[in-house]
Amino acid sequence: MEVIHSPNAPAALGPYSQAMRVGNLVYTSGQIGIDPAVGKITARAIDAQTEQVCKNLGAVLAAAGTDLTRVVKTTCFLADIADFAAFNEVYARCFTGKPARSCFAVKALPAGALCEIEVIAEV
Repeated sequence: MEVIHSPNAPAALGPYSQAMRVGNLVYTSGQIGIDPAVGKITARAIDAQTEQVCKNLGAVLAAAGTDLTRVVKTTCFLADIADFAAFNEVYARCFTGKPARSCFAVKALPAGALCEIEVIAEV
């Protein structure tokens, strides 16, 4: 088991790792739309936050030696299910391999985020 950390993605907000690599799989923690350059969410719209989430995941996966094209499963959380269509537009551009997915509306996300995504990827 190997802890994965990228300085190009936001630091964990609690006592957990950005990701763990086990064998040829990487399990990421959920990423929200924090801009790592400023340490907070700067985008207010769901599409811009989703893009930042995907950039953050891309940075973590790169540190593990893989990328978004190798994602096999995503779990997505939305603060408002009404954002589903706009979220999907960005998601489809980022996850071109069409990984298996679960998507839930939740009561709230950390730091007032509109979405959060965690992934499992092959290395």
